[in-house]
Amino acid sequence: MRTPPRWRSVLAPAAMAAALAAAALGGTGAAHADDHDAPHAATPAPAHGPQPAHPAKPDHPAEPGRPQYPGKPDQPVHPAKPEQPGKPEQPVHPAKPEYPVHPDKPQYPGKPERPVHPDKPVHPAKPVTPVTPVKPEYPAHPAKPVHPEKPAHPVTPEKPAYPAKPVKPEYPAKPAHPATPAKPAKPEQPSKPAYPAKPAKPEYPAKPAQPATPAKPAYPAKPAYPAKPAKPEYPSKPAKPDYPAKPAYPAKPAKPEYPSKPAYPAKPTKPEQPSKPAYPAKPAKPDYPSKPAKPDYPSKPAKPELPAKPAYPAKPAKPDYPAKPAHPSKPAKPAYPAKPSKPDHPAKPAYPSKPAKPAYPSKPAKPEHPSKPAYPSKPAKPEHPSKPAHPSKPVKPEHPSKPAHPSKPEHPSKPAKPSKGKHSGHEDKGHGGHEGHGD
Repeated sequence: MRTPPRWRSVLAPAAMAAALAAAALGGTGAAHADDHDAPHAATPAPAHGPQPAHPAKPDHPAEPGRPQYPGKPDQPVHPAKPEQPGKPEQPVHPAKPEYPVHPDKPQYPGKPERPVHPDKPVHPAKPVTPVTPVKPEYPAHPAKPVHPEKPAHPVTPEKPAYPAKPVKPEYPAKPAHPATPAKPAKPEQPSKPAYPAKPAKPEYPAKPAQPATPAKPAYPAKPAYPAKPAKPEYPSKPAKPDYPAKPAYPAKPAKPEYPSKPAYPAKPTKPEQPSKPAYPAKPAKPDYPSKPAKPDYPSKPAKPELPAKPAYPAKPAKPDYPAKPAHPSKPAKPAYPAKPSKPDHPAKPAYPSKPAKPAYPSKPAKPEHPSKPAYPSKPAKPEHPSKPAHPSKPVKPEHPSKPAHPSKPEHPSKPAKPSKGKHSGHEDKGHGGHEGHGD
């Protein structure tokens, strides 16, 4: 249930007074019970040393108010333009004359009838083609003779076995590498010195007050439509004052030189590799047995002669066709009648000449504009005060020199390595010519 705002304002002071009375009458047990419920207070941080306060910056001088420039004079009102005279009315063009009626065309005479063509004569029937004689049968071909069997190939002799390869000699064992010595620990760097406090900045001088603006001159009375004068030249602006020279900054201190780096010890020389043992010589390859001679093939039998081809019967002669009858001659075409001559057209009437255009009236002259008053000169700008010199920066303290690094211990000399043997594996691939390379 929410309490209305009016009753809430009355009940708040009464509730606060009752709570304060209960807290005063309560025992120590209730007070300690409240301590367990309340959160622990935050532990305060350890206090640092007194920090140097930065010097306050001086206030900048207030800028003087800018002078008010005189307002521009009002532009003169241009005179109203005179009304232009109206254009004269265009004269009415005369009406076109009517054209004369064309005469009727004469009627052409009809075309004469064409004569009838005579009937074509009937062609005689074609003779019957004679029957082609039958082709005679060819005689049967004789049977082919049987070829003799081929002789059997002789058996190839067996390949001789290769001698066993010699055993490869063992390589000597590699010596163990010596243990690497431990690196020396790096020395600690010295702490940097504290920087000195910066000097306070000097105050700037106050700027001078701006001069008063001159009074504006009175404008003359405007004449009726004066002519526009030439534009007057504006006065030259005053030169800007030079800024004061910047103070020279102090030179930076020279950088301290680092100590020289110790020289590294020279690397030990590499021992020579031992010589490789010589490989045993390869055994000689045995000769292959000679192949047996191939036997001669038997001669092929002679081909029998083919029988003579029979002669074809002669083709029958073609009968002659009957002669074509002559076509009757075409009748002559009758002559067309002559066309009548066309009548002459009547002469075209001449157009009437157009009337001359009237001249436009001349425009009136423009009135002259009144003269413009001269602008007042701007007030001179006051010079700015010179800036104070900046205080010189404090000299930086020199850094302490770095401690010298301890020299590295020399590496122990490496033991002699045995010489590597020559590569093997070419003998199995059939590459010869390695005899005597290990001498």
